Amino acid sequence: MAVLRRLIKVSALVLGAGLVVAGCSPVKLGAAAVVGDQRITVATLDTEVTNLSRAAKLYPGTVQLTPAQETQQTLTWLIRFQINEQLAKQQGITISTTQAQAAWGEIFKQAKASAQSQGITNVTANLILAANGIPPNMYSEVGRYQAINDQFALRANGGQAATTQQAQDAVASKLNQARCVVAKQLKIQVNPQYGRLDYSQYAVVASSPTVARSAGPTPTASPSGLAPAC
Repeated sequence: MAVLRRLIKVSALVLGAGLVVAGCSPVKLGAAAVVGDQRITVATLDTEVTNLSRAAKLYPGTVQLTPAQETQQTLTWLIRFQINEQLAKQQGITISTTQAQAAWGEIFKQAKASAQSQGITNVTANLILAANGIPPNMYSEVGRYQAINDQFALRANGGQAATTQQAQDAVASKLNQARCVVAKQLKIQVNPQYGRLDYSQYAVVASSPTVARSAGPTPTASPSGLAPAC
């Protein structure tokens, strides 16, 4: 399903970000985000950001992420993985290790070809992952994420791969709607220290406006019109 395999888009090799929000309730102490009843701890986020940062430093001419982008994009993927896992649970989708590995293999194949077409040489899996704000050690989670998409797509198209653009668009629309409903049910909260969640692409982005603040209680995120559109 080509349309759904565009998980990783290599162009200047930076994953696009968007705009905004999290819930209006205070985030639990020690949590970078809360997705349903699951906490993404600050410790987990810090560890994965370190993994991403180390990988990014190996490709200084290709991967250009600021420390803030490294943190926001790492948290983005940690949240996306949990959303898709909940989607799979609700849809009764189970993913084997083999399926996840095959999905990751196809992602890498397509991303490598895209990078090479832009004149980038010595393309590695770590480069592709780091360039898209994903800690390279989380490649198996990326495979699961895509494999869940693939299985959902098959079911949405009557058990067959969609081969026409119309069918692919229809499947993509169903997936987007289902994921939106799941995200809404999970009542995702992002610690404002790290930014806010843009529900149009499930990406953590900088809070706006950015205001320097003195030490003290972390304010809650603004919910102004930025809930899931479903």
